[in-house]
Amino acid sequence: MARPERVLGGVGTALLFENDHVRIWEMDLAPGERTAIHRHDLDYILVQIAGDRIAGISEPDTKGPYPGTVESDVAPGRWIYIEKGGIETAVNTGKERYHEILIELKGTA
Repeated sequence: MARPERVLGGVGTALLFENDHVRIWEMDLAPGERTAIHRHDLDYILVQIAGDRIAGISEPDTKGPYPGTVESDVAPGRWIYIEKGGIETAVNTGKERYHEILIELKGTA
């Protein structure tokens, strides 16, 4: 039996801005809410704004730096640089609403 084709969503819940150099997303998740499965085709920086716990659950074919499940406390103001390649779902595992800004780096010529 053939496996249904995977449909990928965006890397955030809302695209806020895009130009030739960056694409900026917002991620806003209620407790227990999860994103669609998505692939990071660009290196990116995420900036945590609010929340208490967040997890990333990688797909088996991920090429990102964090295979498996990674869960951590949220520290508003923390920024994290992550290299491209991940295929994952983000899950708010906390009791508070999670909010971040994700900046995809398109590079410059």
